[in-house]
Amino acid sequence: MKKIILLSIFLLISCNSISQEPNIVLMIGDGMGLTQITSGMYSNNNSTALENFQYVGLSKTHSYDNLVTDSAAAGTAMSSGVKTQNKVLGLDHNGNPIKSILSLSQEKGYSTALIATSNILHATPASFFANIDYRYNYEPIADQLTESGINYFVGGGEKYFNSRQDKRNLINEMTENGYEFVYNISDFEKNKSNHLGFFTAKDEPYYFYKGANYSYRELDEDDYNEEEPLEDFKGRESYLARATKATLNKLDKMDKPFFIMIEGSQIDWGGHDNDQKYMVSQFLEFNDAIEVALEFAKKNKNTIVVVTADHETGGAAIVRGKLSDSTNKIRFATGNHTASMVPVFSYGVKAHLFKGIYENTEIFNKLLSILNK
Repeated sequence: MKKIILLSIFLLISCNSISQEPNIVLMIGDGMGLTQITSGMYSNNNSTALENFQYVGLSKTHSYDNLVTDSAAAGTAMSSGVKTQNKVLGLDHNGNPIKSILSLSQEKGYSTALIATSNILHATPASFFANIDYRYNYEPIADQLTESGINYFVGGGEKYFNSRQDKRNLINEMTENGYEFVYNISDFEKNKSNHLGFFTAKDEPYYFYKGANYSYRELDEDDYNEEEPLEDFKGRESYLARATKATLNKLDKMDKPFFIMIEGSQIDWGGHDNDQKYMVSQFLEFNDAIEVALEFAKKNKNTIVVVTADHETGGAAIVRGKLSDSTNKIRFATGNHTASMVPVFSYGVKAHLFKGIYENTEIFNKLLSILNK
């Protein structure tokens, strides 16, 4: 009789575990094409966390009205499954508001979070909660964030909440509605609130060149032995991996399924600047966060991790290098975005869905099928 009871309890626990909706971790390297990944890999002892993913696909990035997308249209396609015009967030091409995977997750009882190394109202994170026809209208986008119900968010843009033209202080308003706010990574890690904002900068977070776990050397034009070491900049701390780990831990402790989007925003900015050091350093910071998410998914078997990009930036190409010295040299074709397909890496629950070649809107559709399993 005791064996039957124990077996019944085990089966009940197993069924509950299997029936629970899966956690969704979506990671977007803004401007991260294959060259950005490859250059970062070769600069990191020929290694990247992406090598440990189970499946790889390719995504077509064009927007509704342009072969070369911007981050707003691409973010909307991935978050909401609809192609729209460049600079538009959360609206279809006729201007109708559409629901994002984040809001649909909330309707199913999910906890939610957004992390970015840009301001939190920038195009990619905003595409998951905002419906607006111009991506740079940051104050109205901030209004929509206050009403979004997101549990955790990390990024810059504090001034659009408390130094506004309309004199409102959204931080005070959100505090009255149960949010807490912190301004450094240590306080974010320690805080136990279920509704928490971590502002990393008044406006856009500064960039940095040197992280804790890597070094990077650029080849001179003609001399493989000449090295140009990275300079140390008094920019922001490299918070993405720590914020990712802390947020995943917080979400996991809530005993609910969760959706989180994590963006390595400034890979794109390095591409726009045609600055290889800047671009690679941002990929390596993103790579550290990918490793954190992957380790979480390996322990929590009910999690899907998808890593992709909104578009490629810079038309980057590796023209030479030396594998033994972890060095490579990039040339750029443009200071803008390109129309190249971008990779999609997947690991965990139903990861096989993400192999193949497809429109970026399919990322939403595939995530929705997992959400509605």
